[in-house]
Amino acid sequence: MGKYKTLKEEAYEANMRLPELALVLFTFGNASAVDRNEAVFAIKPSGVPYADLKVDDMVICDYNAQVVEGKMRPSSDTKTHAVLYKEWGEIGGVVHTHSTYATAWAQAIKDIPVFGTTHADHLTSDIPCAPPMKDEYIQGDYEHMTGYQIIDCLREKGLDHNEVEMVLVGNHAPFTWGKSVAKAVYNSAVCEEVAKMAYLTLQIDPMANTLKEALKKKHFERKHGGNSYYGQEQ
Repeated sequence: MGKYKTLKEEAYEANMRLPELALVLFTFGNASAVDRNEAVFAIKPSGVPYADLKVDDMVICDYNAQVVEGKMRPSSDTKTHAVLYKEWGEIGGVVHTHSTYATAWAQAIKDIPVFGTTHADHLTSDIPCAPPMKDEYIQGDYEHMTGYQIIDCLREKGLDHNEVEMVLVGNHAPFTWGKSVAKAVYNSAVCEEVAKMAYLTLQIDPMANTLKEALKKKHFERKHGGNSYYGQEQ
């Protein structure tokens, strides 16, 4: 595996967490981990079942989605990952799934509202849904433009990708990211669980109120920022 051994292991472990967390079915998803010093990332190969996946199967690509090392074709979503790494220099990992509830919200082209404190523990905004892709983008470099569909969505909604680390791509499915690929996997699990809770909330009461601002702020700040007090001191 040479000099990319650690990076491949990191990407492999992240990918294997996806079926463990019931976030993927068959080959419906992928995770990638980046090495900023080498300007490359490791990603799952396309169409390989998780049960058959090995560390050395991870494909190393550059920020232009060109294969640097690997025996197999990389994920069909590689260009989307590449765009996010190129444009967002702070992120360390990207995850894409077709998890059931988050994907259902994406298919409905609906933001996921902040109904409760579980959501507010992680972000104080709705989980945004990007509008369906323009026809000219679909007919062009589709996966490449998906990256800009995500970036444009956050910019147009006035959201910071360092604070909102998840998005729904309209008619498609969720993408998440984080400072590490492990955090991106965590965010995928959070996104799916919050999507499920929001769906069930609306089944119980279609007119349910969203969380009031004071509770949003309280729950977010107790976990994040200078005055956070959740967890153990380092």
